[in-house]
Amino acid sequence: MASSIVLAIIVTSAATYISRFFGVLSSEKIKETSKIYKWFNCLAYSTLAALISRILVFPAGVLSEANYLIRLVVIFICILIFYVFKKNIVYPTLLSAILLTLLI
Repeated sequence: MASSIVLAIIVTSAATYISRFFGVLSSEKIKETSKIYKWFNCLAYSTLAALISRILVFPAGVLSEANYLIRLVVIFICILIFYVFKKNIVYPTLLSAILLTLLI
């Protein structure tokens, strides 16, 4: 069991860091105003929106014990924080974990 967990950690870490490595290599040639950059930016935000929607509509685990009102309140607060902090994803992500821990 322990060896399979270590193997899973190694494989997922390799996949994560290899893709990041290639991203760093290719990022020098991509301008922030280019269409490909804007497309990747939209892709990242849409993926995050899809995950948030999935958590709201079809929660799993402990989150399924929270009612819809709590989840909606947390999402609206986090969207507000997202715009207050100039579209920084870190603050609302951390805040959502803290709020859901406190409210559930």
